[in-house]
Amino acid sequence: MPKGPVVILTALNLEYQSVRQRLADLQVHRHERGTRFEVGIVRGTSCRVALGLTNKGNHSAAVIAERAIQEFSPVAVLFVGVAGALWDATRLGDVVMASHVYAYHGGTSEDDGLKARPRVWEAPHGISQLASHLARLDEWADPTPGHEDRPQVRFGAIAAGEVVQNSRISAEAKWIRKHYNDALAIEMEAAGVAQAGHLSGAPVAIVRGISDRADGTKNSSEDRNWQPRAAANAAAFAIRLAVELVGEQETPVPQDDRNRSAHRLDRSVSNTVHNSTVGIMAGTVTGSSVHMSTVSRAPSPTDLITELNGFRDQLGWHRAEGVLDEDTHREALTDLDSALRSAREHTPESSKRTVMTLKRLRGLVADCPALVAALTSLVAAAGDLA
Repeated sequence: MPKGPVVILTALNLEYQSVRQRLADLQVHRHERGTRFEVGIVRGTSCRVALGLTNKGNHSAAVIAERAIQEFSPVAVLFVGVAGALWDATRLGDVVMASHVYAYHGGTSEDDGLKARPRVWEAPHGISQLASHLARLDEWADPTPGHEDRPQVRFGAIAAGEVVQNSRISAEAKWIRKHYNDALAIEMEAAGVAQAGHLSGAPVAIVRGISDRADGTKNSSEDRNWQPRAAANAAAFAIRLAVELVGEQETPVPQDDRNRSAHRLDRSVSNTVHNSTVGIMAGTVTGSSVHMSTVSRAPSPTDLITELNGFRDQLGWHRAEGVLDEDTHREALTDLDSALRSAREHTPESSKRTVMTLKRLRGLVADCPALVAALTSLVAAAGDLA
């Protein structure tokens, strides 16, 4: 099955152009609602990138990210651009990749002050590991004439809000540095993209070049000099990350690794489980014995529909046990019905819609490992039909 591209989104035209100049064979791709993307190939590679512009703000970024995910079924979504540093230890021009994202405007106002109640999204483990590896190799940065210090990649929290931060002494600036003192950078879009990825089941990475210090010097001559350099550094690292992500998708898992995984699965299934509820995909079940099917065959649309209907029962069991609340259960059934409608159409395009709906459903029930495991198998089965 052909793999989707990497989606790269930016908020500013300057950031967009920094990514765009690294792509070749660009073609315009128009979403049915009018959003325009450009799809091209990273120069010198086979890595496909769908590039889009969100404009400023978490809300706009969330909407465009959701559209891009639904349109392209991407390997990953990278949000790329510039940000302000919250601490002097982070140098101008360095790249910050988010280990997690804070939506810092969540809070509650009480008589004794504003209390922080952020939402937080962690970066996917696999992407973080790959990015750390690339940072250690230190081969990603463009050569910059007249600048001996190469930009560094730093990993840490990024704070995303709804206002431009350009002060160290304002009440809000002090509050942010007090409650989010582990955040390396601050910006205005990462929370929206992270939420879209979470709900859609798409991995998201936030890559930011440091262009200012969020200290009152924004829009100064220094900021104007550093902004294009910071955007170029973020684009260079993001493009290298995109190429590696696609390369990993195209590289088959060695047979020995597959055999080891199968051996671990056999051992885990054969273990006796007491006083627990276990959700699995099995060939047959006789009494307390589970017989795993060992016949490898391509899934059929009928098989997928049968498994989707069986997943409805799993949702009901978890609702009855109190694992799912009523609202989540109702939303999950809505997504499941949508997936069933797509699956019954029996076309490659409808199979892609089924995959995206199931990924969204997986994000909805992310706190329930048994359901996530079942949905991962269903996503794979639907993907094989696309």
